[in-house]
Amino acid sequence: MTLAAADRRLLLVHAHPDDETIGTGASMAKYVAEGCAVTLVTCTLGEMGEVLVPGLAHLAADADDALGQHRVGELEAAMKALGVTDHRFLGAAGRYRDTGMAWSPERGAQVPADVADDSFWKADLLEAATLLVEIIREVRPQVLITYDDFGGYGHPDHVQAHRVATYAAALAAVASFRPDLGDHWDVAKIYWTAVSATWMREGLRRLRDAGDATSFEGMDPDGTLPPMVVEDAALSARVDAEDFADAKIEAMRAHATQISVDGPFFALSNNFGNRVWGTEFYRLARGAPGPTDPGTSLEDDLFAGLD
Repeated sequence: MTLAAADRRLLLVHAHPDDETIGTGASMAKYVAEGCAVTLVTCTLGEMGEVLVPGLAHLAADADDALGQHRVGELEAAMKALGVTDHRFLGAAGRYRDTGMAWSPERGAQVPADVADDSFWKADLLEAATLLVEIIREVRPQVLITYDDFGGYGHPDHVQAHRVATYAAALAAVASFRPDLGDHWDVAKIYWTAVSATWMREGLRRLRDAGDATSFEGMDPDGTLPPMVVEDAALSARVDAEDFADAKIEAMRAHATQISVDGPFFALSNNFGNRVWGTEFYRLARGAPGPTDPGTSLEDDLFAGLD
């Protein structure tokens, strides 16, 4: 017996506004449309992000330092596009500050030299996890989505979001831990976001063949790919949400200070159809895998196997 859509509850834990849309936006829109309760928890306001809109450059952290509050509005608009009505910040908006990041000599993300005391990276793990425990026990999700242990590409806030989500899920299931926060709840399945290596290589080849040599500069479709790109054998689920690709693109457009949807990459990728934006991949980190699609050998539903 399959869990009815109206009884399904999905919780996503992301680091900054826009992360949710880029990696999981189509899935969110699809599950909302099916009647599933979708809750987004964002851990920071994204105060340290780069501002892509020239007229808003004054919002940057090294100027007016007002980008975080602006991104609250961007997130609200993006969630409206995806149909998500339950979105909140961990411990309230501004509780934890965007840590920012630096690039290593190998072009990997790493902790910057200067980190503010109120940054998410410096957050007490138990304190932050306890804030999420309260949400987990309130929402009682069967499925939780977050990043892998490397945070996808090494961003310290992504790594911390992984740690907080993992610890919180464990603590939420312990009846004797903070019973004042509600009845204990054991999350049945935890997924990590991922990018399919096959899809990334195919996409890179199409972009290069179409004359785009700048998008994903330095990535060789036949060479080593970034750590967030996962070989298909390690993937667990593929959510096909092509009907919601337009909603995802609209949500990306809402995050205007962070995402430019007018560049050559978006122009070319749109020619490949909704398949590019409407298909999202995951790795099962906890829980029993459900039935798989014979054509892909992957789950096609994150709630597969739950009843």
